Amino acid sequence: MQVEVRTLRIEDYDQLAVAMQEVYDTHMPIWKKETIARLLEIFPEGQLCVEVDGQVVAIALSIKVNHKLLGEKHTYEEIFDNAKFGLHSNAGDALYGIEVFVHPGFRGLRLGRRLYDARKELCERLNLKSIIAGGRMPNYHKYADRLSPAEYVKKVISKDIFDPVLAFQLANDFHVIQILPGYLKGDVESREFAVEIEWNNVYYSPTKNILADSTIRLGLVQWQMRPFRDVQAFYEQIEFFVDVLSDYKSDFVLFPELFNAPLLAAMNDMPAHLAIRELAKRTDEIKQKISEFAISYNVNIIAGSMPVEEAGKLYNVSYLLHRDGSISAYSKIHITPNEKKYYGMAGGDAIKVIETDCGPIGILICYDVEFPELSRILADQGMKILFVPFLTDTQNAYTRVRNCAAARAIENECYVAIAGCVGNLPRVSNMDIQFGQAAVFTPSDFAFPTNGIKAEATPNAEATLIADVDLNDLKDLHHFGSVQTMKDRRLDLYSVELKK
Repeated sequence: MQVEVRTLRIEDYDQLAVAMQEVYDTHMPIWKKETIARLLEIFPEGQLCVEVDGQVVAIALSIKVNHKLLGEKHTYEEIFDNAKFGLHSNAGDALYGIEVFVHPGFRGLRLGRRLYDARKELCERLNLKSIIAGGRMPNYHKYADRLSPAEYVKKVISKDIFDPVLAFQLANDFHVIQILPGYLKGDVESREFAVEIEWNNVYYSPTKNILADSTIRLGLVQWQMRPFRDVQAFYEQIEFFVDVLSDYKSDFVLFPELFNAPLLAAMNDMPAHLAIRELAKRTDEIKQKISEFAISYNVNIIAGSMPVEEAGKLYNVSYLLHRDGSISAYSKIHITPNEKKYYGMAGGDAIKVIETDCGPIGILICYDVEFPELSRILADQGMKILFVPFLTDTQNAYTRVRNCAAARAIENECYVAIAGCVGNLPRVSNMDIQFGQAAVFTPSDFAFPTNGIKAEATPNAEATLIADVDLNDLKDLHHFGSVQTMKDRRLDLYSVELKK
């Protein structure tokens, strides 16, 4: 499944019309093509859509307004203005949301939230004060005989009553400004009332847009090895962490190396090299399931690593499941003696940065980070964040990974995030004990923590770790740092080159 949020085009209208016919009942007319054309003429960047596998299935339409000119009590008719949208102003200070819908067949992918996030990004990029909308109250008619609109709204806020529209808006950080009587004529469910809601842009500046969209939020999973009754229970545990870290607005979720090893319990009667190949048969199914989570929760997921068998060879592969539905992969290059002995693992042969919606990143798996050449090649390709899923059984093994990861951050002027498994796993050969501590490492200079550690979890306990990293700090370090390791290399004397 390929998901893309983009600006709407007039060529999309035929697909849009099909979606509208599914969304609106027979009492509500669909948007006319000339009305969509008018919006695209006056404010093209404000008309957003979601395309799933080439089909437009959701839209968010908006205009720019001067909030003070809306008047104390405005109506949708005044905003619509006979499809002229006369209140739109290029000099406006706020986005006004005039429509959001998702095709019924695609609800459950959280496309509405994705559109709301895109609107927020637009608001920040245009340096507008806020996003405003008149929100319907479709369940109000059930309570209108005993509650005023204001009382109803209070009960929805306190979660004593559920209203699907208002609850969604509140969950997306909108707050209530006032009740709008007579807002939408013919809205029987809401008794023609609406709630004026607002989302405030905390980055707004009256002089310039101070937003630096260089801040990336990392979510790391310190994964407890535990038996699962079946693969569904395994998926539920993955989704739990994805849900939590998505709620905290993480851009990436990192799982550990071979985090699906508990599923080997069902094959423990087999020799290790056969059991791991049996587990590899599940990898494609697990990959696709986690890709669905990445799309649904709108977060990039690095699915630790899993065994993959190709042409008779067994590889240790990390998948990056992008939130737009695309999938990237990296095969572990350096195989430990135990991996060769017990599993017959083979090493990959590709070293390449992965382009994401947060810039170029790199992935190395566990032992790989102990070889500085790999991360230096990735840094030369533009990597700013290196992700290292690992699996270590003892503290000394973990220390090797940790100290090498910290060194890679300093020498390559990048951030390094590591996440591993913890706990014990009885009845699975070669996976009985684990030692781990998730951490995010930084370069060492004035803009960064004095110990080069942005954040770290409690050792050997299941946990999540959330940390913000700023790519602009790396840019400043490269040009103005106390030391500038990438620029000061003596390339006249030595070099690290990729042979393939």
